Parts: sequence; C-alpha cells; structure tokens
Amino acid sequence: MNPKINSWKNKRVWIIGASSGIGAELALQLLVLGARVAVSARNQSALTKLAQPFDAAVVLPLDVTNADQVQAAADQLKQQWQGIDLVCVVAGVYNEMRADTFNLEVANALIDVNLRGVFNCLAATLPTLLEQKNGGIAIVSSVAGLSGLPKALIYGPTKAALINLCESLYIDLHSRGNAVYLINPGFVATSATANNDFAMPALISAEIAAKKIILGFEQGDFHIHFPKRFTNWLRLARLLPYAWYFKLIHKVTGL
Repeated sequence: MNPKINSWKNKRVWIIGASSGIGAELALQLLVLGARVAVSARNQSALTKLAQPFDAAVVLPLDVTNADQVQAAADQLKQQWQGIDLVCVVAGVYNEMRADTFNLEVANALIDVNLRGVFNCLAATLPTLLEQKNGGIAIVSSVAGLSGLPKALIYGPTKAALINLCESLYIDLHSRGNAVYLINPGFVATSATANNDFAMPALISAEIAAKKIILGFEQGDFHIHFPKRFTNWLRLARLLPYAWYFKLIHKVTGL
C-alpha cells in the first residue's frame, strides 16, 4: 500500500519521541542502517547521549505539545536537509484510568500529548511532504485504540483517534505520492508499561518492536501491528457483536 524501502542509506528520518522506548530503539537501528536521523523529545540529555556516536544524527529537543517548538524544529531540519523522507511520530503517554478515578487534568494532559501533539507535528511537516510529492509520515497508535478496554478510559480514545486519522491521511496523501503508516503495537516493555499491575500478553522488547516497524516500512505496509499473535486476536474481537465482545473482555481480564 506504500512504496517499498530497499535501502536506508542517507534516508532523512525525523523521529519525534526518541528519548526512550520504541522511539530510541527505532533511531538507533535506523542510524546503524545508514539513515540520517533527527531525534526529538523533551529530554535533551537522553537525545544527546543517543546521538553522540553517530555523525548522521541531529538533536532537536522540543515539547510536542508546543506547536511553535515543533514548527521551529521542522524549519531547522528543512534548512539543513532540504527535505525529509520519513516523519515518525512516536511521542505518547499512558495513564491508567477508569470511570471511578476519572481526573480531568490527567485526561487533558493525555489528549495534549497523544492527540494534539500529533496535530502539531502534522501542521509542521505536511506542507513539506505535499510540496515534495514524496516522503511519508508514520504515527504510533496502539491496539488499545481498536476498541474499548479496561483501564484505558482516556488513553484508548486518544489512540482510536489516531487510527482514524491515519486512515483519513492515507486517503488524502496516497494519490499525491506520500506514504502513510499506522503503527499499532501490542504490549511493549517500556517505562510506560513498567507500572502495569496486570499480566501483559505477548510482551515484547522495544528492540523487537523497532525491528517490526522497520520491516513494515521496508515492505510498504500501511498497517504495522505486532506481535500478530496478540494484535490479530484484538482485531478479530472488535468485529464481534457488542454483547459478545463485553462478555469476552470481562472473561479475559476479570474486570
């Protein structure tokens, strides 16, 4: 559904949310493969440490919720690179929440990072991608966005919005020569999942997750999801009648 990538040599890749977890692993692996990688996040020291061994790495610290900072970084990158081949929006936060613990301040913080932050990235990069008539954008959502799940009262809806967004972007951008990648990981061992107090089926490392994402890029996939033994189960579950779905989720999670 997207053009295949046969070589990463000198590919210009901007990873937003690269200070830890999947984003950091993705940056490291692409740098090893020969890409030119710009890394962004709030944690400048972590970005500098990641980039230090690589001449092809560019450090652009920013807060994804600050549209002016994202735009300034995009402008700097365009001036330095004269274009971009792939934008990867990995930045995201997770907070466990249920109806009896609803907190508006926390909810708005999740929406600011997980959703409005992505819109800030689109505003800063879409004009360049459209002008080029090539290059692509990848957005990390989650299988939690496929359907309602316990403890994901706000996180799930923000990720559901990103799934819809990627589908709409593909409709608009594919015919113009731009690639769109929807990335739906299952459980990945990162700081975001470290405090989960429940069993996480098919848990994988950030290193493996990054390899799956790169393989999806190379194959030209639109929907990159993993591990499939878990994600395909959730994709099937969302097709069930609601009465069956809610009973299944209750049986599996006990919630």
